[in-house]
Amino acid sequence: MELKFKKELLANALQVVGGVVPARTPKDILKNCKLVIENGTATLMGTDTEIGMRHMIAEVETGSSGEVLLPTQRLVSILREVGSSEIMLNVKDDLLEVVAGQSEFRLPVEDPREFPDVAPFSAENCYAVSGHALKTAIKRVIFAADDESTRYALGGIYLELSSNGVVLAATDSRRLAVMEIPGSVRGVMPEKQSVVIPRKAMSLLERSIDNEESEILIAPGDHDAVFMSGPSMIYTRLVEGRFPNFRDVLPSNLPIRIDLLAGPFHNVVRQSQIVTSDESRGVDFVFSEGAVTLKSRAADVGESKVEMPVDYHGERLAIMFDPRFVSEFLRVLDAESSVQLGLIGGEEPAVFSSGEDYKYVIMPLARDH
Repeated sequence: MELKFKKELLANALQVVGGVVPARTPKDILKNCKLVIENGTATLMGTDTEIGMRHMIAEVETGSSGEVLLPTQRLVSILREVGSSEIMLNVKDDLLEVVAGQSEFRLPVEDPREFPDVAPFSAENCYAVSGHALKTAIKRVIFAADDESTRYALGGIYLELSSNGVVLAATDSRRLAVMEIPGSVRGVMPEKQSVVIPRKAMSLLERSIDNEESEILIAPGDHDAVFMSGPSMIYTRLVEGRFPNFRDVLPSNLPIRIDLLAGPFHNVVRQSQIVTSDESRGVDFVFSEGAVTLKSRAADVGESKVEMPVDYHGERLAIMFDPRFVSEFLRVLDAESSVQLGLIGGEEPAVFSSGEDYKYVIMPLARDH
């Protein structure tokens, strides 16, 4: 089997599919990607058995058909270092020959028949959303998921799917990010369906959305879900466990509302983080007439006071946040974005929102009295 690829296309495919390839696994064969050539089309596959991915490579020159396992990390290293714009792959029995300009590499390969199959996307009934909207929504909620939780549902991203669109939510019980995006239905789907997707799968999906004008198809099942994103397809098992009713956490009555600009506010929040420690993470956000003052103090580190003008007119109000949680929200917004902070008081949950569709709830830290 002889194949010729443009280096850029092969490297991009390996980067996309390589995200699912496990760095450590008792099954060494999973450290490979499987390349299948059929009817002049090249498809690259990877899996860790929980999540699988297929990616179609647009251009390949070959008169052959067949399959081969590619040693992912070694081939990525070769493509990174060689200068040639074209890559030749020659497969003979259990040997892969890689030719790039004046460079040649011969690598032993394993039997592709031993590699777990990753089935193609075949759902006729599914939900559809804009690639740009979904990519934005994933970025705006994924950081709030609990990546250390043994409570499995909190380690995933909740998707509530309907004919009107998709609601994405993530929480680690100390903060909650929720975003709603419009969508539609292909074929016949339930009026409403909800699933919890592993964080890793959602991260792979976000990275796979290269053309933001594309449409992403979502086909949820009882125990798994499949996504079609342009030339990429992602299969994932669902996260076990019940996701909390996040709507109960969203305060409905917020008597205090303060308008902020994401960029300048993010700057003062980052400044306030400088004088914090693992033991003293809290920063006091003190709102007074026309200003907010961020005060932090940590033993053996020092103290800081950062102030900026805000449109606030009312009684003095102090609320303590972990500044990392505020910063992670502001970081996913454009600097020019308008942000509204909704408050009830100094001890109740605070709601940051950007537009009607994106809300972020933070529980305040308890202050030592």
